[in-house]
Amino acid sequence: MTEAAEARHNAFVWRGEQRAALLATRLAMTRAEHRSASRAIGEHLRPILAALRPAVLAAYWPCRREFNPLPVLRGHLATGVRIALPVVRSKNEPLEFRLWRPGATMTLGAHNIPHPAEGAAVLPDALLIPMVGFDAAGYRLGYGGGYYDRTAAALSPRPPLIGIAFEFARLQSIQPLAHDIPMDCIVTELGTHIAGSHHFGLSALQGAASL
Repeated sequence: MTEAAEARHNAFVWRGEQRAALLATRLAMTRAEHRSASRAIGEHLRPILAALRPAVLAAYWPCRREFNPLPVLRGHLATGVRIALPVVRSKNEPLEFRLWRPGATMTLGAHNIPHPAEGAAVLPDALLIPMVGFDAAGYRLGYGGGYYDRTAAALSPRPPLIGIAFEFARLQSIQPLAHDIPMDCIVTELGTHIAGSHHFGLSALQGAASL
């Protein structure tokens, strides 16, 4: 094994260990802790989405006690924003996004996560992306599939990437690899953190907590 290959292998092993530990912490949150942190995240998200004014907002169906964006999404549907959810087409392809509304027919996809059963693919103007962990440079530790990195790399022009996590998921570094793409903005219960080089006019929303 070359030195570069060994370093990459060690990074994958370390990231796997961090992922498992952070997921365990999230699953161990009390109902009151989760509710309080989620309420704060929702409040921080609202001015971001108001500033971006996306016509098509891509989000996610929550699993493993992630922040639940569905109440925020329902509120934006009422204003005319179209909401899209991700579909895993195959292991090595970018995500596809299909329009969603409450009551839409859903089917189970990868990892038993629901997504719209039918509909044409749409291009999002902004992405809400769940994170298992994150660091000061805005890099995201996900579930290890690389779907969002491939998706962000494939979208042109690239829309704002808004990562969402609980504050305990902050790491000194996720040990990013060449394929990792940083978020432009990260939202936790403590505030909004402008992270990437593409601010999309969000600098005025910088929260009290800094990365």
